[in-house]
Amino acid sequence: MSSARVPTHPEAPGPDRAEAATPHRGTGAGRSRPSTASPAAPATASSGALPSTPPSTPPPRSPHRRLPVASADLSASVAVFLIALPLSLGIALATGAPLRAGLVAAAVGGLVAGRLGGCPLQVSGPAAGLTVVTADLIHRYGWRATCGITVLAGLAQLGLGCLRVARTALAVSPAVVHGMLAGIGVTIAVAQLHIVLGGNPQSSVLANVRGLPAQLANLHPAAVAMSALTLALLLGWPRIPGRPGELLRKVPAGLVAVTGATATASLTGLTLPRVDLPSWSSHALAGLPEGPVLGIVAAVLTTTLVCSVQSLLGAVAVDKLVAGRPGAQSRVGRSDMDRELLGQGAANIVSGALGGLPVAGVAVRSSANVRSGAVSRNSTMLHGVLVVVAALLMVPVLDLIPLASLAALVMAVGIQMVSLHHIRTVTRHREVLVYAVTTLGVVALGVLEGVVLGVAVAVAVALNRLARTRITHEEKGGVHHVHVRGQLTFLAVPRLSRVLHLVPTGAHAVVELDGSFMDHAAYESLRDWRGAHTAQGGSAELTGCRAGVGSPEYGHRPKARVPHGPRRRQGGFQDGGHELVRGISVFQRDTAPLVRDELARLAREGQRPSQLFLTCADSRLVTSMITSSGPGDLFVVRNVGNLVPLPGEENGDDSVAAAIEYAVDVLKVRSITVCGHSGCGAMQALSEATRKPADPSPGSGPRSNSGSSPASGSHSAQGTTPLRRWLRHGLPSLARLGDASRPRVRLAGRAAVDPVERLCLTNVVQQLEHLRAHESVARALDAGELELHGMYFHVGDAQAYLLGRHEGEDEVEVFEGVPGAEELPSPA
Repeated sequence: MSSARVPTHPEAPGPDRAEAATPHRGTGAGRSRPSTASPAAPATASSGALPSTPPSTPPPRSPHRRLPVASADLSASVAVFLIALPLSLGIALATGAPLRAGLVAAAVGGLVAGRLGGCPLQVSGPAAGLTVVTADLIHRYGWRATCGITVLAGLAQLGLGCLRVARTALAVSPAVVHGMLAGIGVTIAVAQLHIVLGGNPQSSVLANVRGLPAQLANLHPAAVAMSALTLALLLGWPRIPGRPGELLRKVPAGLVAVTGATATASLTGLTLPRVDLPSWSSHALAGLPEGPVLGIVAAVLTTTLVCSVQSLLGAVAVDKLVAGRPGAQSRVGRSDMDRELLGQGAANIVSGALGGLPVAGVAVRSSANVRSGAVSRNSTMLHGVLVVVAALLMVPVLDLIPLASLAALVMAVGIQMVSLHHIRTVTRHREVLVYAVTTLGVVALGVLEGVVLGVAVAVAVALNRLARTRITHEEKGGVHHVHVRGQLTFLAVPRLSRVLHLVPTGAHAVVELDGSFMDHAAYESLRDWRGAHTAQGGSAELTGCRAGVGSPEYGHRPKARVPHGPRRRQGGFQDGGHELVRGISVFQRDTAPLVRDELARLAREGQRPSQLFLTCADSRLVTSMITSSGPGDLFVVRNVGNLVPLPGEENGDDSVAAAIEYAVDVLKVRSITVCGHSGCGAMQALSEATRKPADPSPGSGPRSNSGSSPASGSHSAQGTTPLRRWLRHGLPSLARLGDASRPRVRLAGRAAVDPVERLCLTNVVQQLEHLRAHESVARALDAGELELHGMYFHVGDAQAYLLGRHEGEDEVEVFEGVPGAEELPSPA
């Protein structure tokens, strides 16, 4: 579940969507102390009267506009600038381009891509992943033609963005992407090693490798010393222990490494090549590329591919970082991938035209931007402004930087691109071959050629897995077992038919399907065989069937692991104990093998949920299903009516308070969600209690939607049953609903269908106020370590709504529908 408020129109977020995420405009669940929310008065113990909750008075609005740039954005922009400055110069050096080209790309990436892109917190600029591509283009066509190719690549990105294919680009196998980055990293590291040793790199990886022995025989002591000092500071700075280390680590390690090497080289008077930034008057702009058309087209496609994939993957990573960030600053809109592609294309057009390097989203700078607390695209744009200022005013200082120090910095970045985490991931998913082929292809042949090879191998591996199906037959105790392991497609139908015909006429057969997919041809074959076999007096049992043979559904992924209720017969329900045993048996056979490793890990490490999810006990609410969560993700509390009793209230309930305290203080959850639902029997009981006299018979009322009779005795003296006493905690919600001074609560796009739905929505908002009255919650909210969310689930529509707030002439608490697959492109 996203911690951000979900926009109504995610595909057209508007340029300032992220800027709206200010503390007083966040979700109703996310405010630490909202102006309109004060804890409701405890429900009185008397029977008839509803508690009177005094309306809270919203604070007067300030007539003055706040500064357009938040302090968090300002500090984040400085942190990103300090990282971007040395890296931009180092990447320009690694490509063989004019050093000013790196500064141009950094400034354009911040200003143009930052303003127009669809990922507000992603920082764009010259990227290490483009180093190999750009260096090859400069070697083949020259610098000005390379700038022209960058412009053409930007135009291609604009076209792709207009075609809305950004999500399709993310469908490339992760093994290919990781292999591409690893190959680029190896190429960068080997090339920069020559500069670190005091020499000059060659035009290819193989030439650089062959030239290493000669380079080692002719070391440049001053260059090696400055490179070693740079690497030592780069690796050691983040590992400074203790309290001083926490303060020092706020300064970027790359800046410290380059500054330390520069200061040392200047103070000792070492003679070695340094940065040389000529006058802007001699800066070269873009020119038309000349050469074979196919070669230029391949160059444009390669640049477009690398820029686009790296930027889109970076946007996905930034979304994950933002979603995991605690506090109100996490409410930044979800990235619009097509808009991000358009923004990157515009940035490449401007950068290439002004004589800059190709631009793409940069992971190091983007993660620093998010972790520094940025809340809008202003931080990215300000970092671009700072780069422009540095390029104009800091030239004398930049000219002191040793080239060997920049080369060591870029070499370290290249080494880090060969990620051990990625290698372990592809190994776990049995895609090492794809990763290795892509990496070697990029190193030996080039980026485009390596990616094409990787995609080809990935397709071949997928086809092999699809076609490799093992079908066996054996007889045990007179029962014929046919076991199918793997994907059951048309390619395996001939073998399946041969094995099925080994089952004698009239025998009992068990067909075990141990795969995740079955296509139409296999479905028809199995269905026809079973029909013919049973018609001849035999019997056939299908187990582990993922596609529902015997029903009109097929060609689906494994059936959703949603517990099915008891099956109805003409005589009523099946025996509950039998259904329980059957369900456990299915779990042990199908699900337990898939989750055993994960549950074993959780058993060793203990639970570390990120969310407390408080919802109704209604049997139709399957929390893991509607939140797509797994074991260990949610700490769930369920009760009738999703109520949160106020602390210290007479006839309160310590079990809910204990769960809240344990989740916040011990488990350190980052968010608490209160989830109501449609057709809530508890809310129906409260609503009916205001419209008719109490029924002294607790079971005489009509059956509610949640399966219990309405507790219409909410007005009865002293509350004669546990259910009635419990529902007294919902009386403040009734009072809130009838208080005209309170903000209105509604669903986005439609009105509530009846008073019960209005009460269900109001109850969620009221219980969030009750949560804030708990000491542990209030303390965590004040510290920015916790956020609250309101959620409403319409059972009949299978639609989830998250609580937000719209401010206009009248404040309104709005539950906005979460977009589904029909509204958003399918995720990668």
